[in-house]
Amino acid sequence: MTKQPLLVIAAGGTGGHMFPAQALAEAMLAKGWRVKLSTDARGARYTGGFPDQVEIEEVASATFARGGLAAKAMVPFRILGGVLGAVLKLRKDRPMVVVGFGGYPTIPAMGAAFLLGLPRMIHEQNGVLGRVNELFAKRVHKIACGTWPTTLPEGIEGEHTGNPVRASVLERAGAGYIPPGDYPMSILVIGGSQGARILSDVVPPAIDALPREMRKHIRVSHQARGEDFDRVAQYYADQGIDADVQEFFTDIPERMSEAQLVISRSGASSVADISVIGRPSILVPYGAATGDHQTANARGLADAGAAIIIPENLFEVDALSEQIAAVLGNSDGALRMSLAAISVGIPDATERLVLAVETLANQDA
Repeated sequence: MTKQPLLVIAAGGTGGHMFPAQALAEAMLAKGWRVKLSTDARGARYTGGFPDQVEIEEVASATFARGGLAAKAMVPFRILGGVLGAVLKLRKDRPMVVVGFGGYPTIPAMGAAFLLGLPRMIHEQNGVLGRVNELFAKRVHKIACGTWPTTLPEGIEGEHTGNPVRASVLERAGAGYIPPGDYPMSILVIGGSQGARILSDVVPPAIDALPREMRKHIRVSHQARGEDFDRVAQYYADQGIDADVQEFFTDIPERMSEAQLVISRSGASSVADISVIGRPSILVPYGAATGDHQTANARGLADAGAAIIIPENLFEVDALSEQIAAVLGNSDGALRMSLAAISVGIPDATERLVLAVETLANQDA
């Protein structure tokens, strides 16, 4: 019997890294591959959705971003120890391909793959390389880019695969859009765990400031952090705005497909969902994001005429209210934005990523 080819996936401890890693794992298992995942304790929190067949290996995470001077001084030694440990493991069970999705926990597997000369690639979700992916950009055989264009080192070329989205998003790909009008309209407000407070500060009063005839038709789904939940829910209630405020929505694809407008941070996963489902959006890039990568993420939708970008330093009540009114007050324009979003969506991103892995594996065969 032919031995199953092995894919090693290395992904850091955030959903932005783990969700596309999961999509690739599922697809490769379906093609008869064995899959191992190398991640840290934070990443392990996201492994509940991974198929049971995926072999999960938890590695110690080492980052210069946390801890005191003594802890930071130990980081190089911990990283080196992790790489050497990974070398021993990869030599024993040689994978056909090693794919890194970013984050410090990817260093051991990617470093070991480099030392052993194994076929290797990275997938960058954002429009700017993360620190670890930047470290390996010149040391891999292929760079798959979720956002296009992605800023890469001079002389390095990337392949635009797009960002894989969840099956629940794909089920609503290109869902029919009901343009805004003189009837109930939905606004979906979503933000990442970092820096989402500004959305809770600005969005509710901006909606309240809309023209009365427009405001009376609006219902809101607002995802707010725990510390903001009570005041956001109370504000909407006090102003008589129909709002469903929750700390976490498990049905974002459904709510997005029903929305006339999405107000969101521009993390790579959110941008991918918005473009695949196809909805007008107002995007507020997280100002502290490394390399301002959330602005780069939003650029494709904005350039296509599908999204309005409001920089964080300009994200104020009056400015947002004006933009909401501009979208919801122009039925034809909102429909064009919806179609423009679909035009830049890549619903087959997972298949493109699978093809990139298989091509790399066959080159070494």
